[in-house]
Amino acid sequence: MKKHYTYLLLFLCVLAACKGNKTTASAEDLKSNMKGETVLKAFSDTLLLDTFKVVLKGEKPANMTMNFTITAHDGALIYQKDFKATDLLKNYASTLDLKKKAKQLEFMQQELKLFLDEENFLEPAVTENENPDQHAPDKDFYNELKRSGLNGFKYRLSNETEVYIAWSAQKKQVLPYYSCCK
Repeated sequence: MKKHYTYLLLFLCVLAACKGNKTTASAEDLKSNMKGETVLKAFSDTLLLDTFKVVLKGEKPANMTMNFTITAHDGALIYQKDFKATDLLKNYASTLDLKKKAKQLEFMQQELKLFLDEENFLEPAVTENENPDQHAPDKDFYNELKRSGLNGFKYRLSNETEVYIAWSAQKKQVLPYYSCCK
């Protein structure tokens, strides 16, 4: 009889611990995502560092947004892009199982963590032996990047589409210089 109580007590403790950890981890993940991820990199200047920041806003995938900003070394906001979770989830629906809310939240948290991954920073944006192709929307800007040596950044819109951006010293703004398939 004592043995049965021991097993029952052990089972209830494990059950309570598992349930408690999921709730705590989820709440901690949401708080962490509100703070976001930040990286300092040379972007609008070859020497001075700009601030790349990505933050996940909202608690449910239906109203969640991933906000991406680049702030120049002088404090000026030079780029801002919001990604609706619903759009990102829709773009990956054919390749990932994202029907359940828990999977959707997990996916968005993973996207946040990978967004500012080191491999997304391109130094330089365009090398001198690269040439623009049909996926370069502005050939003049592409050639400006070849001459300037400024760095680039890429991000995914879907499993098949990546957008490459860089600073245009001539136009004084961040522009896309390449958009294509993986």
